[in-house]
Amino acid sequence: MVVRRPPGRRAQILAVAADRFHRSGYHQVSMTEVAAGVGITAPALYRHFRGKPELLDRAVRLGLDALADGLRAAATTADLGAVLAAVAVGHRPLGTLVQRDARLLPPARRAALRRELRADAALMAAVLRAERPELAEADAELLCWSALSACSGLSYQSSAPQPRRAEALLRGMVAAVLAVSLDGTAAGPEAAAPATPEAASGPAPAPVPAFVPEARPRARREELLAAAVRLFHQRGFDNVSTDQLGAAVGISGPSVYRHFDSKAQLLAASLVRSRERLWHEVDGAIAAAAGPEAALAAGLGAYVDFALRNGDYLGAMLSETERLAPPDRRAAVDFRRDFLRTWVELLRQVRPTVDAVDARIRVHALFALVNDGVRNRPHSTRADLGDCLLRLGRAVLGLS
Repeated sequence: MVVRRPPGRRAQILAVAADRFHRSGYHQVSMTEVAAGVGITAPALYRHFRGKPELLDRAVRLGLDALADGLRAAATTADLGAVLAAVAVGHRPLGTLVQRDARLLPPARRAALRRELRADAALMAAVLRAERPELAEADAELLCWSALSACSGLSYQSSAPQPRRAEALLRGMVAAVLAVSLDGTAAGPEAAAPATPEAASGPAPAPVPAFVPEARPRARREELLAAAVRLFHQRGFDNVSTDQLGAAVGISGPSVYRHFDSKAQLLAASLVRSRERLWHEVDGAIAAAAGPEAALAAGLGAYVDFALRNGDYLGAMLSETERLAPPDRRAAVDFRRDFLRTWVELLRQVRPTVDAVDARIRVHALFALVNDGVRNRPHSTRADLGDCLLRLGRAVLGLS
């Protein structure tokens, strides 16, 4: 007897895999779990896909193909908004898969993904400049990247909002972002340099010092925390050795264990320290302001300022939280939830007609836009990036 595979089985597998990777992180998901989600055995799954890397690659490809197809047919900025909103809602895991998990793909696939995203942004910029010919090319591209990032924020919501409502709101946000005036301020000369494949996902690695004078234990611990955030963001937790961590602060690999029991403990401590600084700076600015509008403006300014100085932490928080032990991961998730709640409540005080669902979508869009903006070269080297992000942030929050 011939057993026929159900039609669309590959698409079903990819949908389940994308959802599992999105919710739990690539490292936490097994092929057996994906197979169970589809209702087949693991050996049956391997008849469709050779392993997790191919599953991740194809899941990302599914969303990017839909994005590219839509953008190629777009003729107006309204079309762009419709495409970005439809892909964000219809392929909700795509944002986290691209920004967090795609870095685990083989180098050739990562490079191809970056080329495709740059091509998508170029398509968008051509449409935008046709409607706004006064825009400099760099400004148009920054606006388009920001629109992409803002829509990807939907991927970070714990629950999916009603699709039509979400699409309508995202279309409005894209229109607001693409209408932002950046005053034609050109980027600094360093921004004209082409980005290397490695630089496209974050800042270039800082040089490893040949020698660092002996420091007090507490100072050395702080140096290790800072180096860990940078290296884990740039290379990924699994690709950073204790020897590399030690070399970054001028000590041997085994000496790292004088300060931390394990690499996992160092990751957890580095993210805790960064969270403390983020909360201190942003909550302090909000608390010191007089009235909700001033508090929201102060909070936005403090968040942008923190992001400009701490892109490595924001990247590591995004990509490495799933590598934490369960108690540390819960603490990180609880912090993000509380931080989000503060902004949602503040936005609703400033804009009472905005309900909690819309406010959450807007705040997630804000964080995604800023977090990407400070790490996405060549735009991250713009001399006026802080001002640009403030204007774009106000646009997605509906304040301008």
